Amino acid sequence: MPINITMPALSPTMEEGNLAKWLVKEGDSVAAGDVIAEIETDKATMEVEAVDEGTVAKIVVPEGSEGVKVNAVIAILAEEGEDASAAAASAGNGTGGESGGSVKEETKAEATPAPAKEDAKPATPLKAALTPTIPDDVKAGPVPIKDGEKVFASPLARRIAKAEGVDITAISGSGPRGRIVKRDVEAAVAGGAKAPAAAEKTPAALATGPSTDAVLKLFEEGSYELVKHDNMRKTIAKRLVEAKQTIPHFYVSVDCELDALLKLRQDLNSAAPRKDDKPAYKLSVNDLVIKALALALRDVPDANVSWTDDAMVKHKHVDVGVAVSIPGGLITPIIRDAELKTLSAISNEMRDLGKRAKERKLQPQEYQGGTTAVSNMGMMGVKDFSAVVNPPHATILAVGAGEQRPVVKDGALAIAQVMTVTLSTDHRCVDGALGAELLAAFKGYIEKPMSMLV
Repeated sequence: MPINITMPALSPTMEEGNLAKWLVKEGDSVAAGDVIAEIETDKATMEVEAVDEGTVAKIVVPEGSEGVKVNAVIAILAEEGEDASAAAASAGNGTGGESGGSVKEETKAEATPAPAKEDAKPATPLKAALTPTIPDDVKAGPVPIKDGEKVFASPLARRIAKAEGVDITAISGSGPRGRIVKRDVEAAVAGGAKAPAAAEKTPAALATGPSTDAVLKLFEEGSYELVKHDNMRKTIAKRLVEAKQTIPHFYVSVDCELDALLKLRQDLNSAAPRKDDKPAYKLSVNDLVIKALALALRDVPDANVSWTDDAMVKHKHVDVGVAVSIPGGLITPIIRDAELKTLSAISNEMRDLGKRAKERKLQPQEYQGGTTAVSNMGMMGVKDFSAVVNPPHATILAVGAGEQRPVVKDGALAIAQVMTVTLSTDHRCVDGALGAELLAAFKGYIEKPMSMLV
């Protein structure tokens, strides 16, 4: 029986991806575990492995395709001994067999390009009574948000919910990984569920900007070019709008003297053992900042939290995300258990993560989650700035450039290397006094860096 190979969900929030490259061609034999394609998500390029063995009968989605929905059929696999031509033909008449990703038939039907056709079929009186009619101009709208997290729902389910005024965030999903699918919304409609009035405003509230037509009317034709948004830029736009609309930010800044830290860094780098004529580590100022923030959150555990509507999530370890600029946007790889790691371990791990981030080779678990973050623009000459808190974090530290400034020491004017840092916090869980306490602890480690070694 033909096996459908479907677009995998490479992260809990992924709804679509780009099929960057096929590593097999029609007629090739594959075994379970063979890498068959490369998929681009909003943050990384990842390899996809076959979960069954057989012959590639048909490639349904060509490489280079953008916006391929999760669970959409991308290829057909013929089982051993099965005629590949017959299996390929099944892709064209909708009789494809088992799903290689164990996707339920209803979910696969929702992932196909034209769900509206299903609604146009004659229905039994019972089905007609329960299946809502969706106007053609009703779009799925943005991904719904609940408690600061995206709600995993199919585009068709979102369209029905929007058309019927149902609060999709209040529905329990019965699809794979709790995904809300068509039948869940239909059941809610049949049960008389309706969205509160405020929920009807959600799509407009989450819009990331004016329409293209509205902007282009302001400029002379031919005086511009349009650069299409990629998945990364779309995701950044959505998350920043969500963060600013849901998180009450406030900011605390402090100046830190760096002379002792720069001296310690130089001494530690000079003392680094060598292997193959290369030092075993090379500490950066950012490595020391990561360690200092991790230790400060260890010392002020009430700030190492995440907000939910039901409870405060107090984390037992400090996982520090570090903003890394990559072509087209940024990504935040995470140093896990940073408070427990040595400076050399943080430095080497950060170098590896940063390299693979720029190559878009990070795995989802390497950039999702975290309890806080560091955004360092000091190397770009920026004196100070404020960063946006990225949930589930409650804090992010914006680090400016170290520069020589006049300071007063023992009543006399002196020159010191000074760095300004600004802590952005989620005021729902980190109040002003707590933010100030955290910054004071951070400043103590930066200005007395030997304390990070004991």
